[in-house]
Amino acid sequence: MVPALFRAALMAAAANLLSGAPGHAQSLALGEARGYPASIFQEVDRTARQQSSLNEADESAEAVPAHLRRQIVAYPGREAAGTVVIDTANTYLYYVLGGGRAIRYGIGVGREGFTWSGMRSIDRKTEWPDWHPPAEMIARQPYLPRFMAGGPGNPLGARAMYLGGTLYRIHGTNQPSSIGTKVSSGCIRLVNEDAIDLFNRVQVGTKVVVLPDGPRRAQAGTAADMAADMAYARAPQPAATYERMSRDRGTLHYGSSAARLY
Repeated sequence: MVPALFRAALMAAAANLLSGAPGHAQSLALGEARGYPASIFQEVDRTARQQSSLNEADESAEAVPAHLRRQIVAYPGREAAGTVVIDTANTYLYYVLGGGRAIRYGIGVGREGFTWSGMRSIDRKTEWPDWHPPAEMIARQPYLPRFMAGGPGNPLGARAMYLGGTLYRIHGTNQPSSIGTKVSSGCIRLVNEDAIDLFNRVQVGTKVVVLPDGPRRAQAGTAADMAADMAYARAPQPAATYERMSRDRGTLHYGSSAARLY
């Protein structure tokens, strides 16, 4: 009895393999006949891996403190709807909705000696950006790669919004634990989920106001505090200031776009 059952199972398995093989070959033949290049399947696989990484990152983002998670809040500033305001001191980024409200995101900002302020605009948007550490950064951290292609392991994360006239970006990160800290070389980082959300809201040309660093305040502070910070951010800085910062701190604030700072 047992041998008979065993033979029957083998025969069934062989039948399944035989019936599946032609179908598989046919599907491949159809794909080749229709001229689908292998790169399409590679792209599908890459996208699937990136989405899997995003799902994992989103789970990790849950560890971000509640006050640093994306939420709609009251906003005392007078900027037009669609403006991005970066509150460096409090590690918040505001996307102004108008009507006294804004979407607030928790961010990571420049470490001591690498913060900056001013008014810029977004001049380019990129999904899964490549990373080119500049020579200044490699001199400080020789172990860094000279180039890293965009993808789940890239420190720039899922999205990047480049700030015109600077070497800085607003970008995602694969290190959610860095949100709320001051650790970057001047770029503004968000968890990937938030970077994608902001990326979908802003346009090329969107105004970005980076407020100066200073004592941490409750949320964005009072309207008077915000107005004072805005006035400071709008004040033009002499070129010598940025040249000195570049020389003393090993980073460029406004200069050649050939280098990329993280």
